[in-house]
Amino acid sequence: AGGTGGADTAGLGGKGGPYRLEKRGQNVHQISDEDKARISDEAREAARKMGEEARKKRLEEIEMGGGDYDLYMKILGEVQSEIDQLRRVLGAAAARQKERVWHRGQEGELDENRLVDAL
Repeated sequence: AGGTGGADTAGLGGKGGPYRLEKRGQNVHQISDEDKARISDEAREAARKMGEEARKKRLEEIEMGGGDYDLYMKILGEVQSEIDQLRRVLGAAAARQKERVWHRGQEGELDENRLVDAL
């Protein structure tokens, strides 16, 4: 699933489709509002039906009934801001850990040979 555009598919941009996929470091290509407005009602309805069928199929795969899904979405909506905050905190921690790596033979603050020479 996915891509960077197209019509009625999951992806990063495009004309329609039931949802978006998020990929780090990938640019989102959006079409203009005018192009979106030109999408026919038939295409919108077909995309809505495809999305609903895909959702029903996935719920069957994970053995989740419609009521369970509604409850899940309600709870998710109540904690979404905390989930987003935790993702930001974990992302920042991972970035800090990544930037604190010793680099041998490279100029910069973290060259341990230069630190020893300075002592």
